Amino acid sequence: MKTLYNLLVICLGFSIFLAGCSNFQSGGGQPDNAGAEDNTKDDRLVRVQDYTGEGYTLRNGKETDKIAQENKEAITKAVETFFLEEYKTEVIVHNIVGAVDGATVFVESEGEPHFYTYAIIPIDVSQKKVLGGNVWTQEGQVENAIITGIFAMIFDQEFAKYEELVDEIIAKHPVTGITEDALRNVRAGGHGNTFYYTNSYDPVFDQLVTTYLNNPNTTSEEWKSLFGKDDYSSRGFTLTLYLYMEDANAEPDEDIFNDIVSGLEKLDGIPKAYYSVILNDNFIDKTNALGLKENSLRRSSPDYIIKE
Repeated sequence: MKTLYNLLVICLGFSIFLAGCSNFQSGGGQPDNAGAEDNTKDDRLVRVQDYTGEGYTLRNGKETDKIAQENKEAITKAVETFFLEEYKTEVIVHNIVGAVDGATVFVESEGEPHFYTYAIIPIDVSQKKVLGGNVWTQEGQVENAIITGIFAMIFDQEFAKYEELVDEIIAKHPVTGITEDALRNVRAGGHGNTFYYTNSYDPVFDQLVTTYLNNPNTTSEEWKSLFGKDDYSSRGFTLTLYLYMEDANAEPDEDIFNDIVSGLEKLDGIPKAYYSVILNDNFIDKTNALGLKENSLRRSSPDYIIKE
């Protein structure tokens, strides 16, 4: 079983985000699935407005995906039980995608803290058997998601102001985000919505997870009394605004991009954090849920928009 787990770690590695460590990222916390299908680029690209997560694939997942789909009920129950026992969190299972020797299960937390994440369930291919008692998660993945959800509870007013700006951007410019279905089915980027996602990096946030596991019913006001903006550095938390052009024939527009960046730079009263802005064309790769391409416009590492 240890060998099986090692293989899963290699093949279901967590994608590196532009918001944190790299200039190339998925636009959400989904597992690494580069090279999952040998399709041509044009076959893979679909309009972002039409993308629900259908066609999303992981390496060597065809056989396990069939087994997983035949055992949806058992997988759903096993993953729900796992999150309740290990993370004191009720989750909704939205999507199950086969991978080498297992399946990735995309979930959404119920209530607060609110976040999206995933777990992995091993599958014995030779026996066509789902190993429901061995559900696991990649180190730090769920913890990061929980932290981002708690962070949003603590800084709810600041998040509201950030989301007001996002709403203004969408109303003012011909840009859009992913669909609600795609958000649920293939985005595992912690707290966020169809336009943005979040990540945490400062070890100081670990105390939030400990407190949550001891008392998952901690209220927003209680969180605010335990943790504030002076308790972490701005570099320890990132918010990434990840947008697409609305028109199928439109290239990422520099004037629109610069206006979005300028608006964010001028905005006060939003969460203390490092901010990125990404503007893609209208198309998304259905096999890996990536919109980032050579023509994408980016304001990101190392030139983050910094709010202290």
